[in-house]
Amino acid sequence: MAKSKTGQAFSATLVSGGLYKRNQGRLVRQLTAIGLIAVAIFGAYSLYNVLPLGMSAGMQKGIAVGIVAISTWLAYRVVNFPRFADFLISVEAEISKVTWATWDQLWRSTAVVIVIMFFLSFLLLAFDMFWQFLFKWKWIGFLQI
Repeated sequence: MAKSKTGQAFSATLVSGGLYKRNQGRLVRQLTAIGLIAVAIFGAYSLYNVLPLGMSAGMQKGIAVGIVAISTWLAYRVVNFPRFADFLISVEAEISKVTWATWDQLWRSTAVVIVIMFFLSFLLLAFDMFWQFLFKWKWIGFLQI
């Protein structure tokens, strides 16, 4: 069975060292790579803590460092894979078009949400107390507590 072009392109990109569209989508690609590397470091640290105790400390550290090194290279190559890099470039372009709220709008909107949350919680408390009282009432007697 023949390999697909995507599989060939990915394997060829994986071993190359060049950057794809060097100056486009730079920030989002860097942040994505940092996120992937952070996940790899956390995973290697977790693995280091659960490796067999009979293994030497140097071997445990070597495995963890090797995983981080391989994951760092993979993260670097993944963010430079043409299809994924184009996606990240378009994400950065779309995010730059977003109109963000001002601090004043943000504070007012946050205050409205918090006030409504408290109002609804007290309303639900009142309904709950009403139904408890009604069901505990001696003529209905649904709840016998």
